[in-house]
Amino acid sequence: MIPDLVPALPELFVAVAGLALLMLGVFRKEDNTGPVSVMVILVLAAAMVLVSGLGGDRLTAFDGMFVVDRFSGFAKALILLASAFSVAMSLSYLVKEKIGKFEYPVLVLFATLGMMMMVSANDFMSLYLGLELQSLSLYVLAAYNRDNLKSTEAGLKYFVLGSLASGMLLYGVSLLYGFAGTTSFDGLAQVFAAGESHHVKPGIGIIAGLVFVVAGLSFKISAVPFHMWAPDVYEGAPTPVTSFFAVAPKIAALCLFVRVMTGPFADLADQWRQVVSFIAFASMFVGAFAAIVQTNIKRLLAYSSIGHVGFVLVGVAANSVLGVQGVLIYLAIYLFMNVGAFAVILSMRQKGRLVEGVSDLAGLSKTNPVMAFIMAMLMFSMAGIPPLAGFWGKFYVFMAAVEAGLFTLAILGVLSSVVSAYYYLRIIKIMYFDEPAEVLDRPVGRSMAVVMAVSMLVVLAFTFVPAPLVTGAKAAAAILFPVAG
Repeated sequence: MIPDLVPALPELFVAVAGLALLMLGVFRKEDNTGPVSVMVILVLAAAMVLVSGLGGDRLTAFDGMFVVDRFSGFAKALILLASAFSVAMSLSYLVKEKIGKFEYPVLVLFATLGMMMMVSANDFMSLYLGLELQSLSLYVLAAYNRDNLKSTEAGLKYFVLGSLASGMLLYGVSLLYGFAGTTSFDGLAQVFAAGESHHVKPGIGIIAGLVFVVAGLSFKISAVPFHMWAPDVYEGAPTPVTSFFAVAPKIAALCLFVRVMTGPFADLADQWRQVVSFIAFASMFVGAFAAIVQTNIKRLLAYSSIGHVGFVLVGVAANSVLGVQGVLIYLAIYLFMNVGAFAVILSMRQKGRLVEGVSDLAGLSKTNPVMAFIMAMLMFSMAGIPPLAGFWGKFYVFMAAVEAGLFTLAILGVLSSVVSAYYYLRIIKIMYFDEPAEVLDRPVGRSMAVVMAVSMLVVLAFTFVPAPLVTGAKAAAAILFPVAG
């Protein structure tokens, strides 16, 4: 019994710590949002140490429903990092907005636990368990500022649409179980591989199940045409929650998407590649064109993240070691670009009041040149301007698409990248060439300054020190393609 639980040690630790912090928060009478937040960050750091301690070998637990390997380790490191950044960035916000409650960091911790379970899922049952634990925590976080009409509306929209997506996913899984006789990833892979070797085409029930599973997962990553919730939820949710939504759940859901497509459905690549290619193309173009008219910076970043999901899916569609390596590199770079951008947005205050308009950045280069420079570098990186890190993220996924023969998709991706450059450059133009209407407050807080500095350093330094990330991503990707590896 005991050795079987070792692969799940980081998750067990996070679960027990989360329950302990919940009890601590309940039994201590005074407001303890700060101490609990600090403890949550320490728990996330300890979980990262435990994840790295498991090494890169493939281990399974819970009768093969839970798998640990280099891929899940890489994904969990990004998720834990994103969650720790989000909690650190929320501290000063919760105090200033007077909505500090100890439940906030604990909810983030439970959402993170769900995400860790998702990327280690090796069966549709464990996948669904992780997905729902994450989703239920996120529904509450979206409506966290319950006295704010926009926040409660965001939570309700997310809950209703999220429930619909979960239902679609479950229906797809039930179809797959009905036609293949198993929900295990390894079992499904064997069934489809046997059919492929006998040149038996998968039945219509299998294809229908696959379509529903892809649709359910596409909602979780806010890919077109399942993106409709993202702009409203991003705008309505409290800004630290939006920063969390934009990074950690996206990374977890995309890594889950990769594992599902390259694991049980590896032999059905010809069937799902066209669907994933279409979703990638649609996401890139909707993200590029819809963001042009946005005036709220959180809505703009919501459409920007839809576009980035499109670029990541180009790597998924390639269905190769290079493609998955590109996906992991892109997600790591995306994490720092987004966290840095949201740190700047959380620092946008006028006379102590948080502002979210793109026009509120006017003349920032004159009033706060350091913050303007950091934001400009992050925007250049998101636009994919070399030699910044964002360029390399796109370079790797497009290279994988070309190698896989998806030339049209790669060309369309480059074209949409050119269109999206417009709204990133518009933010830079507003900061550097417009006259300041109202000056933003100067002190940004220590945690914000640290997050901005780290993001900036990664974006600038990746070109000169790419090896750790590139080799780590390659080793993680090779695990999913044992024959190619």
